[in-house]
Amino acid sequence: MPPLQDRLSAALITARKAQDRPLTLVLGTTLSDIRNREIELKRALTDDDVVDVLRKGVKKRRESIGMFTQGGRMELAAQETAEVAALERFLPAEASEDDIRTAVRATIAGGAAGVGPVMGQVMSQFKGRADGGTINRIVREELGKSE
Repeated sequence: MPPLQDRLSAALITARKAQDRPLTLVLGTTLSDIRNREIELKRALTDDDVVDVLRKGVKKRRESIGMFTQGGRMELAAQETAEVAALERFLPAEASEDDIRTAVRATIAGGAAGVGPVMGQVMSQFKGRADGGTINRIVREELGKSE
């Protein structure tokens, strides 16, 4: 499979040829964010780095959806929702809550006590495949049960 950044570039070219303006805009913006991250790190990005940039873009758009919905701007919320869907096509499959919960329980059984240590170990296992907020919620639920 070609590197993720190459797949994004190819999708941008396809969107331009199809004259799909919304997709062209979101992919162009994302590739620009990726280039900025490369400049910031002063090295070529790995697929994991590109996934981080994509996740930040998705997170930012989800926050915008909430604000637009709260403000009654449903057309803008719908646009952001379409952008989230476009970006999520390039992300690896999300880990299920059951998988996360199993890892959290194993980490707690292994002697980690407290949100910080458990989060540190579990986040490294699910890097790029799970949202930190979801992991945090599950860790707190499981730590609450074990006390």
